[in-house]
Parts: sequence; C-alpha cells; structure tokens
Amino acid sequence: MKPLYFIAFIPVLAFLVGVPLANRIEPMIMGLPFSIFWIVLWVILSSLTIFIMYTFDDHKEEESN
Repeated sequence: MKPLYFIAFIPVLAFLVGVPLANRIEPMIMGLPFSIFWIVLWVILSSLTIFIMYTFDDHKEEESN
C-alpha cells in the first residue's frame, strides 16, 4: 500500500472523532450551527483529498492504438 493512500484516512478520522467533539450549536458559521458546518467542511475536504491522491498517484496512462 502506498503511503499516499493514508491521506484518505484524514477525512474518516475527522468524521469519526471530530463530529462527536464538534457537536454544539454555537458558534454559528455562515448561518450554520458549528456541527453542520463541520460536516459540510469535511465533505468538501474529502473531495479535495481524493483529488490530491489522484494527482500525485503514479498512474500510467495506457495508449490505445
């Protein structure tokens, strides 16, 4: 397993550990309670981590004739 793939565990840990710790209403961020903002933030950051993994992965494009 490539070390790059361990980046995928960051959002998983943010959901598993962060959501119970961030379970509160105050402060309101962009009109959302903090817990909802935390979840939306990590959904977006999860997509970013997948993009980073795809970008730095050593995938070889096969040429088709």
